[in-house]
Amino acid sequence: MDMNDKDRYDRIRETLGEYCGMVELARVEESDGIRWIIEKAQQEQVKVDQDAARELVDALGADMMLVSSELEKLLLYVGEKKRITLGDVETMVLAAKQRSLYELTDAISANDKVKALAVLDAVLSTSDGDDAAIGHLYMLARTFRQMMVILEKNVRDTRAIWQALWQGFRVPPFAAEDIIRQARRYKSRRELSRALKLIARADMALRSSPPSKRLILEHLVMQLAEEPRVLTSEWQQDELPV
Repeated sequence: MDMNDKDRYDRIRETLGEYCGMVELARVEESDGIRWIIEKAQQEQVKVDQDAARELVDALGADMMLVSSELEKLLLYVGEKKRITLGDVETMVLAAKQRSLYELTDAISANDKVKALAVLDAVLSTSDGDDAAIGHLYMLARTFRQMMVILEKNVRDTRAIWQALWQGFRVPPFAAEDIIRQARRYKSRRELSRALKLIARADMALRSSPPSKRLILEHLVMQLAEEPRVLTSEWQQDELPV
C-alpha cells in the first residue's frame, strides 16, 4: 500500500467507520499461498516444486490475484513437462527476474566481485542468455537511477521511498529495503554517475554486434563491483571488450 492509498483508506475508515462494519482483507501468509499454488496446479495434473511455489509467492508479495495470473502462464509454459521448477518461475515471472537483479546489485554495491559474477551467471543461465543481455542492462540502469534518487533525497525507510520514487519508477515492495540499503553504500552521486556511464558504454558495446555479449556483461560487472577509488579521468580510458 503506497502513501496515497493509505491516506484514502484512513479517510474512509474515519468517515464511514462509525456507520458500518469494515473488513480488512490482509494478504495471505506465505505458507497458505504456497499450499494454494501446489493444490491449484495439481488440479491441472502439474507438479510444482516447493522452492518454485515459494519464489512465486515471495516475488509477487503474496498478492494472490497476481499469483493466480502468473500461475496460469506457467501452466501453459511447462505444457507436457507437467512440472514447474524454480528456473521456470525465474524465466517467466518478471518479479522473479527483478529479484535476481537486486541480488546482483546487492553484490555489486558490496564490492563482492565473486558473488556478483556468480549471480550474473545464474541470471544468464535462467534467461535467454545473450539475447536477453540488453534487457538485463536496461534493468541495471533503471536500478542505479533509482539508487541515485534515493541517495539524493536521503531516503532512509520504506515509507519515504514511495514519496521519492514516482509512479512508474517505483520498486517492487519486496525490494524496497534492499535498494535503500544498497543505495546508502554509495558515498556520493558521483559514484552512481560513474556506474551509469559504464552501463551506457556497455549498452553501446552490446549493440555493436560483439562476438560475446556475456563477456561484455561480465566485464561491466567487474568494473561496477570495484572498490571505490579516486574517481579521476583514468577510468574513462578503461575500454570495454568488443
